[in-house]
Amino acid sequence: MNTVEKYKKYVNVSMVDKVQPVVIERAAGATIVDTDGKDYIDCFSGIGVVNAGHCNERVIKAAKAQIDKLVHCCSYVYYSQPTADLAEKLAQVTPGRLQKTFFGNGGAEAIEGAMRLAKQHTGKAEFIALQASFHGRSYAALSITGNMGRKRRGGPYMVGCTFLPAPYCYRCFFELEYPECRLRCARALEDIIRFNTYDSVAAFIAEPILGEGGIITPPEDYFLAIEKILRDHKILFLVDEVQTGFARTGKMFAIEHYRVEPDILVMAKGIADGFPLSGFIARKEIADSFKPGDHLSTFGGNPVSCAAGLANLEFLEEERLADQALKKGESIMARLTSLKSKYGRIGEIRGKGLMIGIELIRDRNKTPAKSEAEKVRDLSLGKGVLLGLGGVFGNVLRIQPPLVISEEQIEQVMKVLDEALQKI
Repeated sequence: MNTVEKYKKYVNVSMVDKVQPVVIERAAGATIVDTDGKDYIDCFSGIGVVNAGHCNERVIKAAKAQIDKLVHCCSYVYYSQPTADLAEKLAQVTPGRLQKTFFGNGGAEAIEGAMRLAKQHTGKAEFIALQASFHGRSYAALSITGNMGRKRRGGPYMVGCTFLPAPYCYRCFFELEYPECRLRCARALEDIIRFNTYDSVAAFIAEPILGEGGIITPPEDYFLAIEKILRDHKILFLVDEVQTGFARTGKMFAIEHYRVEPDILVMAKGIADGFPLSGFIARKEIADSFKPGDHLSTFGGNPVSCAAGLANLEFLEEERLADQALKKGESIMARLTSLKSKYGRIGEIRGKGLMIGIELIRDRNKTPAKSEAEKVRDLSLGKGVLLGLGGVFGNVLRIQPPLVISEEQIEQVMKVLDEALQKI
């Protein structure tokens, strides 16, 4: 029985439309190799995880060295040096006055912990999130996720969650145009607070760029307008950097593009280049709101994952991968702009750094081209390029490669994408 057959019989994958027909044997950098020896250029990074590249030698070396010394101790019962070292480093590289990190294992766990901390600090119970957002698959994380496609048949969800129209300029909720709109979607936050809440909002939570929503990229002044309203109402700003963090967008954290300061920042995915780890970091006075018994994680802050995380951060900094992501992203965006003038199926190209979305449409009414996007993904796979697919309507091609992708690989990706778009 081969791997695919074992999956069909023993692995529950009924929740995904389709497992891509690639049995991965090994990977390095931005290249994946299947069990038949075929090479693929990875433009999805395991959903934006291996920012420093598959099997990064420096990260692997640090993890192996730690495995020989200690694999597990529970870093909240005993002291662990890799855990302390990584927490110190995160305090140095995160924006603003963020200082103390709580470590978990995955993004949803970190989101829920950050929500708990916001409640503890403020004594309030409500949350405002964005439509089209995605924050994880667990109960509270889904409660603040603004996408029916991720929530259906799972409710009822947590009370006290309400949603603000997303800064999705291409499909504006208010049917306005930026900048003439004067950020109507941000100014609507005042109305949401006044009419949709019971005056007990602990935090507003947002992804700086909405990943699963379709790489929705807010205008440059969007979060400045949001921050002012939050400060006026004494509401915490909780930033979800699970997918956007760790140099992915051309900054170490995407919120840095928007010149605002988060109160709590959530991290996962790119934090340890593939090792399971997550965390949320807050200012000292907020972090210290937790009291004994309020929170814990058995595997959180695992020494091996933390050693990998520290090596990962050092690699990102020393190789200036944020700058590389920005430069490579600009190159890809220029090429995609050329393709947009060539193919009417491309409705909009958006993103920052190496987090890029291509929204495909069928007509001038912007009818989502879901099946066409799936076809482009499948055609590209056949030519050795692995693309992501997402968006609220399932019509957004996602380019999120390891940040170490080479110029030669980018050229090949663009060639394959051009050919696939021509065929649809």
